[in-house]
Amino acid sequence: MNTQLTFKQKLLGEKLAMAGLTWITFWICIALAGPLLRLDKDPNTNTQHEAYSFSEPGTEAVLEDGTKFTYWLGSDKYGRDYMSRLMAGSSISLSVAGISVLISLIIGLFMGAISGYFGGVLDAVISWFFQVVWTIPTLLMVIAITVAFGKGFWQVFVAIGLTMWVEVARIVRGQFISMRELEYVKAAKALGVSDFRIMFKHMLPNAMGPIIVVAASNFAAAILIESGLSFLGVGAQIPAPSWGNIINEHYHLLTSDLAWLAILPGALIASLVLAFTWLGDGLRVAFEVNK
Repeated sequence: MNTQLTFKQKLLGEKLAMAGLTWITFWICIALAGPLLRLDKDPNTNTQHEAYSFSEPGTEAVLEDGTKFTYWLGSDKYGRDYMSRLMAGSSISLSVAGISVLISLIIGLFMGAISGYFGGVLDAVISWFFQVVWTIPTLLMVIAITVAFGKGFWQVFVAIGLTMWVEVARIVRGQFISMRELEYVKAAKALGVSDFRIMFKHMLPNAMGPIIVVAASNFAAAILIESGLSFLGVGAQIPAPSWGNIINEHYHLLTSDLAWLAILPGALIASLVLAFTWLGDGLRVAFEVNK
């Protein structure tokens, strides 16, 4: 009797991974829907109503023009709708994470494939380069890019992507080293197939399992790094709402009755990081070969 489970069956059996995927999907939908779902339609959710400064959740507001709406999660000190700002913040966190991971995958796949496939002196040189880049802290990379090009949104994901690709490259290198002596690779070489075609059409698909797992892990790391950088003021710049700079604006309220203004974005960061971690663990289990 065949007891082998398919990838889909194994992944669906991982309850935490499914919970993480559901939560991630929910926030992706929030980020993509954008102003359609937010009460504050301003791109930066920066519409201010100081008469409703620090409103409690559920406060009914009547604006100067007679418009009525509800502050479902209250407002900040400028009277900005807090729920709208948190929703808009998800767009920044997820887009920075997504683009950073994409950059790391493009560079990491290329460098790791070349290093693992060709080996020899080229492998030694690229591996040395891995170690050099690995020692550069992300914050130092962001500061260097900021000094060169100024503070801004794109500098953050470039900096994160340029410090995360090494992990991808090391995984790809290890996979290619283990595959380059397999029969189908030798047969392709004997038939005159080009090296790049062998690497990226024949070998890379067989290495995608570990790469997808590390990409999920990098998503979690990128969200955490972006939030930390925005908190420090070198990430997304005010008034653009990032969960990191929203915490920066309100962390001093942690010991007051308004502590939820700092706790909510922190809880959202933690929950998304945990969701990607659960998903990564589930993918790792699903890609494992049944014993």
